[in-house]
Amino acid sequence: MKKYSLIIAVMFFGFYMFGCGKKEAPMEEAQEPMSMEAMSATATQTAPVVSQAKLEPLPPAGPYKPTANEIQTALKNANFYSGPIDGEIGPVTKKAIEEFQQANGLKADGKVGTKTWAVLSKYLNPAPAAAEPRKR
Repeated sequence: MKKYSLIIAVMFFGFYMFGCGKKEAPMEEAQEPMSMEAMSATATQTAPVVSQAKLEPLPPAGPYKPTANEIQTALKNANFYSGPIDGEIGPVTKKAIEEFQQANGLKADGKVGTKTWAVLSKYLNPAPAAAEPRKR
């Protein structure tokens, strides 16, 4: 027991002597007061340079999730959807998605996941003669 108390006492003494017990001087004592001229000179020397470059927005995290309008527009451009582009994934749009998936060798589940969107997104903004006719 004496051995443990001696070790603990030596550890406390070591911490105290090597920094854990030391206190730093308050900030007021460590700094000298500056004159207004010195402060203005320092401010002009260290003023940050503001860039005029236009910042680009960051890409979204994770896979891109298309909107219902984008899905309907791409399906319409690919000649798989003839309904109105209303932003609602209803039964007509779901049927068009399934037909598009079957025609392109994808799993026909009626959901636009990353694999389906990779193929379908090509029809979102097609070049004038790039849209292929509908396959049946």
